[in-house]
Amino acid sequence: MTGTPVATESAAQLLAGLAALQRARERTRALTDAVTDADLVAQHSPLMSPLVWDLAHIANQEELWLVRTAAGAPALVPAEVDDLYDAFRHPRRDRPTLPIMGPAEARDYAERVRASLLALADAGALDPDPGVPLRAGGFVLGMVAQHEQQHDETMLATHQLRAGAPVLHAAEPPPSAGGAVPAEVLVPAGSFVMGTSSDPWALDNERPAHRVELDAFWIDTLPVTNAVYTRFIEAGGYDDPRWWTAVGWAHRLAEGLSAPQFWYPDPAGWRRRRFGVDEPVPPDEPVLHVCFHEAAAYARWAGRRLPTEAEWEKAARHDPATGSSRTYPWGEQPPDESRANLGQRHLRPAAVGAYPAGASAYGVHQLLGDVWEWTASGFDPYPGFVAFPYDEYSKVFFGGDFRVLRGGSFGTDPVACRGTFRNWDLPIRRQIFSGFRTARDAGPGDAGGVDRTARDASPGDASAHRATRAGTG
Repeated sequence: MTGTPVATESAAQLLAGLAALQRARERTRALTDAVTDADLVAQHSPLMSPLVWDLAHIANQEELWLVRTAAGAPALVPAEVDDLYDAFRHPRRDRPTLPIMGPAEARDYAERVRASLLALADAGALDPDPGVPLRAGGFVLGMVAQHEQQHDETMLATHQLRAGAPVLHAAEPPPSAGGAVPAEVLVPAGSFVMGTSSDPWALDNERPAHRVELDAFWIDTLPVTNAVYTRFIEAGGYDDPRWWTAVGWAHRLAEGLSAPQFWYPDPAGWRRRRFGVDEPVPPDEPVLHVCFHEAAAYARWAGRRLPTEAEWEKAARHDPATGSSRTYPWGEQPPDESRANLGQRHLRPAAVGAYPAGASAYGVHQLLGDVWEWTASGFDPYPGFVAFPYDEYSKVFFGGDFRVLRGGSFGTDPVACRGTFRNWDLPIRRQIFSGFRTARDAGPGDAGGVDRTARDASPGDASAHRATRAGTG
């Protein structure tokens, strides 16, 4: 596969896909080798699968899409194995009751699939092919690598729910906070290109690129921190139904919510449990493990709101100097350690302001990595959406109660993190690595602002929110 520009590009795409798969497998092994076999088969929460189910499911999807579908090779396992690891047939809460593979069998299956895949790649059976949609641009390689990395983040969340002594250890702490920045940034009115039609590894719900017109708005420069969120708690935010929707208030009462998940009060201040470690809640980190209802309640208390998905993406991707949309907030260069907290290397969010090199063209910081950010938007298809390569990735989730999260977390791999990537979950979920930032409408006196309907909520402590965003709280 050498000689012509097309062949050279295809070779690079194949190598990139295989490298992404290798990086994913190293992380999968680390997450599953860190615990005992008893921990692998245990269900640590009804919200999560046993880790051993995830391991074999990863292998099964790799076999299905790369070995069988893309390369046309015969199945390595009987058809009933496909059924056991079909995520749509078996809800997470039921998976421990299935006759699934044990740890040794699951590891062996994963190794056999990977060996078959590499042999097929060596034989040219997985070469990217612009004439075959599934293989164009190496899409199927990227899709499977992203699938494994997404399950790696899910397994990391399972580790957080697991009781017992720590088994995961970060190689190094995250960088410290940067200097003071403006509390919020004005994004002027106008259109921008949302989504993508050109990224070869973009998933179906990110497509197609389309122009969206937005009024002007203000958005937090940084994610909401633990320090500011603590003020909401101490001001009685969890006890005042004014700040909650009817659905959110009912959920708060039913679940007894009083603080982010894994927090608990202590005479010396709030503490948290993080991967088996008991520690004080760091005031300057983005708040973590809050559900959509909690994020929305805080925003109303502060006299603000959650940004829409389109507002988030414009703040992250639009370059007003060129009128184009970037792949990443800072440009086209892939993420690295100077720009974003990704890849599970720190096992926690970094302090706000720690990545000035990762700021967007508008000057918004930490849009990728650290915490998934709740938006106000439901999960819906873009105009012209086409399901590919199967309905069950995105299409079956459209139009329900799901809310969109953007930006990735410290647990997300760079292969599954870009300015167009869309995550979604139910508004009650908070075992995920979720946080948020807030926004507000621009007024007629703002540069580029337009007059809009006033918000109903009266601010609970908007000045505290603004001061802390500016680095003075």
